Amino acid sequence: MTAGLLEGKTAIITGAGSGMGKAAAKVFAAQGAKVVLADLNRDAANLTAEEIGQAGEVLVVQTDVGDDESVQYLIKEAVDKYKNLDVLLNCAGVPQFFTPIEEMSISEWDKIMNVNAKSIFLTTRHLVPHMKKMRKGSIINIASIAGIRARPGLNAYCASKGAAIMLTKALALELAPYKIRVNAINPGPAETPMLGKFLPGDEEKVEEDKKKIFLDSVPLGTLIQPEDIAEAALYLASDLAKAVTGEIMNVDGGRGI
Repeated sequence: MTAGLLEGKTAIITGAGSGMGKAAAKVFAAQGAKVVLADLNRDAANLTAEEIGQAGEVLVVQTDVGDDESVQYLIKEAVDKYKNLDVLLNCAGVPQFFTPIEEMSISEWDKIMNVNAKSIFLTTRHLVPHMKKMRKGSIINIASIAGIRARPGLNAYCASKGAAIMLTKALALELAPYKIRVNAINPGPAETPMLGKFLPGDEEKVEEDKKKIFLDSVPLGTLIQPEDIAEAALYLASDLAKAVTGEIMNVDGGRGI
């Protein structure tokens, strides 16, 4: 891998305390970026910062990505610290248990939509004015293969990720005149703490169902690793992808075919 792909750039990463967000934070820092770690769980974000250590410059901001005031505070802290913000990586997300639509509560529906879709609106809304002044930037949204290939019982999750995909495309067109690129990544079933939360039951049953429901659906025969998503995001964040916008990149082991 070419070194220093993000040298001189500053990146905000939501959901940086675990999973794909954590992996991306470590990869971005190793590639020269200053990274702003946003997560509702401050302790988890601090742990990510500790693991990055001397490999990069880090700012931790506790953030509720579904809350407008919290996101506004995140962007203000990042701008005050670094002035120019080059990359926004929206990794924050929540899963959904397999739930029939008539059993889905309004509060759970709202939570899933807030974190998986509304958060992209909020972070972009507050960051774009700064990127427009710079006339450049890269926004990367972590959607899901479930946004284009539905599964029964994942009604709210599929809807939220479908919204993330179409918002990505709409923003790519809207922001292209300002040289701001907007792309999305569709992970397939990924080996992260979130995967087991889609499934009910004890640990043994969850592990059994992971293989039956998720692993067996991936043609390449392996679960996606957080680092796979981080490296795809690195490409989209870097100048290697300077001509790429509105792209929905499947990193799914062939699940979306």
